[in-house]
Formats: sequence, structure tokens, C-alpha cells
Amino acid sequence: MNATIDVVAFDRGTDRILSFFTAEQARRIVQYRGETDLLDRIDELAGKANEGELTVKEKAEYQGYLRANKFLAILQAKARKFLTTMQD
Repeated sequence: MNATIDVVAFDRGTDRILSFFTAEQARRIVQYRGETDLLDRIDELAGKANEGELTVKEKAEYQGYLRANKFLAILQAKARKFLTTMQD
């Protein structure tokens, strides 16, 4: 139940953010994939993580990318929802 409350609270606290964007800006958020050099670095760190070869500094960097990716995924989901409601 705690996770449900967290999700409800998170959504309540963030759902209105997309109202600050235009439809075009929301579409650009949905389409964003990251620059090639960034994606290459994340892949490099992921490979090292799978092999247990990350340094302490690399582990912190990789965890930062994972957090950013989670944030971006949530933002993109909200942007998709925003665009869907605009079509109704």
C-alpha cells in the first residue's frame, strides 16, 4: 500500500508540470533519446557494471545516469499522456 500512496503523491505533485509546455515541446520530450556520445558512455558503464569492473567513481556516474533515465522515462510518459488528452 505504501508504494501506491507514493505513486499517487508523486503523480499529484508532478502531473501539472506538463501544462507549462506546448504540444510541440511535449512531442520533443517524447522523442528525445540522448546524444550518441552520452549513450555510448552509458553503454560502456553498463558493460563494466555487468562484469563487476566499475570503479567507485564510475559507479556513482552510472547510478546518476540510471536516475536521470528513470526521470526521463517518467517525464516522457507524462508527455505522452498530455498529448493524448490534447487529442480528446
